Formats: sequence, structure tokens, C-alpha cells
Amino acid sequence: MRRWKRFRTTVREWKMVAKALMSRDHPMLVHIIPMRRCNLSCSYCNEYDDISKPVDTEIMFRRIGQLAELGTSILTISGGEPLMHPELESIIAEIRRRGMLAGLITNGYLLSRKRIQSLNEAGLEHLQISIDNVEPDETSMKSLKVLDKKLRYLAELADFKVNINSVLGSEVNNPEDALTIGRRAVELGFTCTVGLIHDGSGALKALSEKDKKIFYRVRDLGRKSYARVNRYFQDNLVNGNSNDWRCRAGARYLYVCEDGLVHYCSQQRGYPGIALKEYTREDIRREYLTQKPCAPNCTISCVHSASMADFWRAPQTLKAFVPQNKPAEGSPSKPGSMEDLLQLE
Repeated sequence: MRRWKRFRTTVREWKMVAKALMSRDHPMLVHIIPMRRCNLSCSYCNEYDDISKPVDTEIMFRRIGQLAELGTSILTISGGEPLMHPELESIIAEIRRRGMLAGLITNGYLLSRKRIQSLNEAGLEHLQISIDNVEPDETSMKSLKVLDKKLRYLAELADFKVNINSVLGSEVNNPEDALTIGRRAVELGFTCTVGLIHDGSGALKALSEKDKKIFYRVRDLGRKSYARVNRYFQDNLVNGNSNDWRCRAGARYLYVCEDGLVHYCSQQRGYPGIALKEYTREDIRREYLTQKPCAPNCTISCVHSASMADFWRAPQTLKAFVPQNKPAEGSPSKPGSMEDLLQLE
């Protein structure tokens, strides 16, 4: 039964790829934030706080409905730590009711056997856990030592697909840990990926020669994962080279923050900075044709993947849109470096 459910998810995924090839004016992937607060404070992360309240469930339902009306294919819940939201399962069920694939990104700390069963019942289809090291350190508490028990629960109980993501970059103290984490993921029957730590604008921090070797070894472990699809992007970034591509953020990929604003991605909050309830297919068509100056050195793999169907069509002829009313300084949704990049053009 578990294999059958995952097979059905795969079929739905391929249908959505076909839809993307046939139609250009709907989002492929949306990340939505129901909870900015997190129970951890990883030093490299700028996507959390320790004070904010969960977004009201009825507001989340309205946003899910608005994204469904835009034709969204995959809706992934992120944070902060979404498992802290008291009505998370209801939100997942609403995503499924609206016909979209339901995903979740979590640090895994709050998973239990009971919680995994409730995620099954809600209809979750994808879950990703980022594990940064084998032993917790001052950079991150997301360690294999702490989370291995949670991974065993998932291997035993989860009806949904599970991916384990590790990271490499200048803030990682023990890069060999990524290989240990990847091997453990494969041993438990999960897919594994490895991400590159970026700076506050989503751009690459160059890898050392040692890190490069580890990166390729981990990626080879994850031969069944989606990361294999955009491998030439990663090859360029790992070797310090930029990519010439058409970023469709704001169109194929949306980042909807806890305030209900649409952004290019988690690292370019403030652009275009339009309320989801006012976001239309006209906005999608504009951003589809808008060139993003941060694209050449971008490491945001979800945006790469969501844009792939459109790399070779519809040249981008518009300049990036800058909002008139930017979020206040110090807000979790404050802009990234897009303005600086625009000034360089």
C-alpha cells in the first residue's frame, strides 16, 4: 500500500510536468510559510524568528485557494518550523482537497510516530529534512545523532516520499558529515541531496577542493533524486562558474511569506512584494518575461527546477520589478540585495 501511494504521487508529478510543458502561465512550485517561528537557530539561516505567532488557519485556507485558482501544481509548506503550527495537518488536507501536490520542509525535531501517522492521514506526499552534521555544533543543531531515531520512524511508517538534504559550504565545520548523512538516507530507503550554502542574496559561497570531492560523492548517492535533473547547474556553481539561464521566479516559482506577500524566493524577499490576494496571471506573465539580475550565481535549487521547462523558450526582455512599498527594516520579509544588483546594471 505504501509503494502504491508513492507510485500515485509519481504519476501526479509527471502529469504536472506535462501541464508545465503545455502551459506557461501557472506556478509549478510554491513555497508557503504558515509559521516563521522556529525551535532552532542555525547560524547560517535567515528564514526564522523566535517570537511570531502561527498564521491563522482560515487565512492559510484562503491563500491555498488563491494559489489553486492560479493553477499551482505543487505547494510546499516551509518556515520557520511548520511542525510548530497547531493546525498543520488541516492545512495539508486543504492543499490536497484543492488538487495540488502537498510537500513539507522541516528540521524533523518534532516528528514522532504519532505525528507521522497524522501526516499520512492528512495526505502529505513529500517531506524533506535538512541535516547539517553528524554531531550538533555551534552552527547547527540539525544533526544525525539527534534525528536518526526520527528517520527510522519515517522509514517504518511514512506513506509519503522522504528526501534528506545535507549542506556544504564555508560555515560547515565537518564537510565529511554530508557523505555520512547521504549514506544513512540511502540505507533507510530515502533519496538524498546536497545543497550549497549561499549568502544573504542567494548567491554562492565558493567550495574548497575538498568540499567539491565530497559534493560529487554525495550527489552520486542520490541518483534517484530530482537533484540529478539540474546537475549542470550545480557543476557550474561548485566550480565557481555562473549559469546562463532564464529564472522564472514570480511565475513558475513563488515564495509566499507569512504576511501573504509574493516574493521571488526566500533570499529576495521584497521583490515583487505583491499581496497574493492581488496576484494575477498578468503578474505571472510579467515575471515570466522578467530578467532577474541575481540569476547567474543563484544556488536556489527549487527555483532552478521549477524553471527548467522554460529554459529554452520565451526570452526575458523585461527588467526586474521593484516595489514602491518595501517591508520595514528588520522585518523577516525585508528585501535582499536585488536593489544593489539593479544598480549595477
